[in-house]
Amino acid sequence: MTENDTLPRVPLADAIDKFIQRIGQTIAWTYVLLVLVIILQVTLRKGFSSGLIALEELQWHLYSIGVMFGLSYAQTTNSHIRVDLFYARLRVRTKRIIEVVSIVTLVLPFIIVIFLHSLDFVAEAWRVNESSEASSGLPWRWLIKSVIPLSFGLLGLAVISRFIRDITLLIKGDD
Repeated sequence: MTENDTLPRVPLADAIDKFIQRIGQTIAWTYVLLVLVIILQVTLRKGFSSGLIALEELQWHLYSIGVMFGLSYAQTTNSHIRVDLFYARLRVRTKRIIEVVSIVTLVLPFIIVIFLHSLDFVAEAWRVNESSEASSGLPWRWLIKSVIPLSFGLLGLAVISRFIRDITLLIKGDD
């Protein structure tokens, strides 16, 4: 059970979280593909002494897709890592206030900076039709770079959902 399952319902935040969680559960299948690619690469390298550069690159592409989109999923399920030494002992209202202040002053500015700076980075990769520097590597490196603004946009949406939830619950006074 996630924390959001135990919180009072906030329909808009619940809808956003459900949308993001659906995407996260779909993207999670990249890990199955990643394991299969790793097994294939290890078999080729150790069994036949001929690994493929394209498979090596595909491994880090798949891993990065899972991690990048997993951030927003972790935010909506509150399964991200926290240091709860002091936070766990605080009242629910105090925790919500800390969440709201942290979102506005730290998390959203960080997401906005990364998102905005990634746009030029990705646009340039698309413009030059960037591909792997290895001759037998994967083409279309611009495609994997496009994951950065997409995943940070989704993370921003997840954080806004949390902000809506906490503000609504602070105003309503539900604990």
